[in-house]
Amino acid sequence: MCGGAEAGAHLVKGGLRLVRCGRCAMVYANPVPAEFASGRYYDQAGAEYYLSPDKLESDYATVRFERELRLFRKHCRSGAVLDVGCSSGGFLFQLKRRFPGDYEILGTDVSGAPLAYAESRGVPVAGGDFLTHDLGGRQFEAVTFWAVLEHLAEPRAFLERAWSALKPGGLCFVLVLNLKSLAMRWLGARYRYVYPQHLNYFTKATLRRLVAERFWVVETRCTHFNPLVLWQDWRGSGEEVSNQERAALLKRTTAYKQKPWLKPVQALYRLTEQTLGSFGLADNLAMALRKKGT
Repeated sequence: MCGGAEAGAHLVKGGLRLVRCGRCAMVYANPVPAEFASGRYYDQAGAEYYLSPDKLESDYATVRFERELRLFRKHCRSGAVLDVGCSSGGFLFQLKRRFPGDYEILGTDVSGAPLAYAESRGVPVAGGDFLTHDLGGRQFEAVTFWAVLEHLAEPRAFLERAWSALKPGGLCFVLVLNLKSLAMRWLGARYRYVYPQHLNYFTKATLRRLVAERFWVVETRCTHFNPLVLWQDWRGSGEEVSNQERAALLKRTTAYKQKPWLKPVQALYRLTEQTLGSFGLADNLAMALRKKGT
């Protein structure tokens, strides 16, 4: 949130009120519940979701993080990598497993229990608030925020901290929910990802403005599409989907990606996702950014 004057309500869902900033056009939740602003939610109730068997099985499946890994690998072939908001460590685990010896990895999060799980899977971690954590002067070739910025009350401050943690010319990768996706346009308040944990909602333009002070935009992708979410939420009443249901659906869609007999359907799905992405209508926005200055 940038602190500009509100330009009116953008969307209201239950107790959630989204407003648009009159200065930068960014859409954000106001007011923000204290447990989400502080991160306490992720170290308490949220940990149950991130450590649920369905979520862990999906996060550590071989097909998970494929899109993120393709974007990351294209621009960063080796070096020290810091994953902010790493949760149970799935991305870093896959990075290390697929490209052994190429990367020195470290994950950080405010949620202690998922970090302990990541460590049990061989992922080095550092707990606590990224904004105040002492990295000991260590700098990185890349810092990643996969589905993290939308959860932060002050995303600009996190990007500033990432800038300072990067080596000259280092890379920052972000992935956020796309406010102009087909799902958001069609479902509005019924979309399950309009919920209290998401404090910010980005378009390509507002995300570019957010990062412009500290980073050059190297590449932007519009990616991900889940037709099951679209179908279920269209049929639903807009009530909040439980964490248990979210994890179960993630497990189901992950399983579909791994079934050889579904290859024709998978090919059609990829074509649909690519088509939506080309029109800026896929579910997420992903950016590769390069650090400005020295």
